[in-house]
Amino acid sequence: MTMSKKIMLLGSGELGKEFVIAAKRLGQYVIAVDSYNDAPAQQVADAREVIDMLDGRALDVIVAKHQPDLIVPEIEAIRTERFYDYEKQGIQVVPSARAANFTMNRKAIRDLASRELGLRTANYRYAASQEELAVAVAEVGLPCVVKPLMSSSGKGQSTVRSEADIEKAWSYSQSGKRGDSAEVIVESYVPFHTEITLLTVTQIDGPTLFCPPIGHRQERGDYQESWQPCRISEGELKEAQEIAEKVTRSLTGAGIWGVEFFLADDGIYFSELSPRPHDTGMVTLAGTQNLSEFELHARAVLGLPIPVVELLRVGASAVILADSAGSNPRFTGVENALLESGTDIRIFGKPVTRPYRRMAVALVSDQLGSDVDAVKLRAIANAAKVSVANEKPLVT
Repeated sequence: MTMSKKIMLLGSGELGKEFVIAAKRLGQYVIAVDSYNDAPAQQVADAREVIDMLDGRALDVIVAKHQPDLIVPEIEAIRTERFYDYEKQGIQVVPSARAANFTMNRKAIRDLASRELGLRTANYRYAASQEELAVAVAEVGLPCVVKPLMSSSGKGQSTVRSEADIEKAWSYSQSGKRGDSAEVIVESYVPFHTEITLLTVTQIDGPTLFCPPIGHRQERGDYQESWQPCRISEGELKEAQEIAEKVTRSLTGAGIWGVEFFLADDGIYFSELSPRPHDTGMVTLAGTQNLSEFELHARAVLGLPIPVVELLRVGASAVILADSAGSNPRFTGVENALLESGTDIRIFGKPVTRPYRRMAVALVSDQLGSDVDAVKLRAIANAAKVSVANEKPLVT
C-alpha cells in the first residue's frame, strides 16, 4: 500500500481542521474545499478550493483537476449523487458513496433505520409545505421536533409545542436548510433521560470498534457540552453497539461514525447518524482516549491498523459561541481559562461570526475515576471565561 495519499476534504470547518491535522501527521496530502475562503481546515491543508459543493459541475471540475485518491465529506451540503461516479472512477469515497448519500439526507437514513432495519425510532412524518407540516404535526402529536432533511449544527431545527408554532417552525426550517429540498422531518418528542453519541469505527480490514459512550446536551438543536464516558448500563451499551454495527454494516465503508441515541425509560431509540467525526466527539481532543476521533477517522480511511480504542481519562467539552455578527474575531479571557490544570482551549479560526456560531471549545480532563459531572462543570466554567468580540462588527 502506498502510504502517501491525496485526500480531498469536502467541507472545511473545525471538525475538518482536526482531521487534516491528523492526516498530515500520517504524511498525507490534503485539498480542503469549502464555500468560502480561509475556512478552518484550509488554514492547515496543502491546497484549497472554494466552490458551491451543491453545484455538481463545479464538483466534477475540481475532482478532475486534483484527481484525489480519497474524497472525505465533512458537511451535508454536497451533491452526493456524484459520489457514485467517483467510485466508478476508482476514487475511495469515505465511508462510501452509499453511506454519504443515505446519511446526508435525514429521510434516507430514517427510512433505512426504521423501515428496512426495524430499529426503534421516534414516530415521524415528512412535510414539503406549511400545510403538510400542520397535518404531520397533528399525526405525530405535540410536542414534536421539526428538522430540515439537510442541515447541520441544529440549523433550521425547532420544537413545536402548539399549533401557533407551526408557521414559525416552517419558516425557520427553510432559512436553516442546506441544499435545495424544502422537505422536513417531523418527529414526536421522545421523553429521554440521556442523549448519547456512540462513536463507531468501521475498518477496511479489522473488526468494528466502539469508543466509550459520550453524553451531550443540546440547545437550538446544537450541542453545548459533551462528556466522556457517559454513565449507561451494560445492557444499554450492548444494545447501542449492536444497533450501530447493524446500521454501519448496511451503509458500508470505513471510517468513524457518530451514531446518536435517546435513552428513555422504555428503552433505546436510534436518533441520527453522521458518517464522519461528530461535534460531540471533540471531547476526545482532551485526551480521553488513546486516539482522538480524528486520528481514528484518519487511520480507518487510510486502512491503517487500529488495535484498540482505550479510555485513558475522564473529559468534557463546552462550546464557546459568538453573540453577534462580524468579522476578524478576537478572543479575550483565554489566559484565565488556562490557569486551571487539565484545561485546554481550541480556537477554530473561523473568520466570520454570527449569533450562536461555535467559535471555540473549552476542554477539561481528569484522571479515571473522577466525577464526570464535576469535570463537565469545570469545562462550562472555563468556556464562560472566554469572550468573542469582532474587530469589524456587522452594521445593519
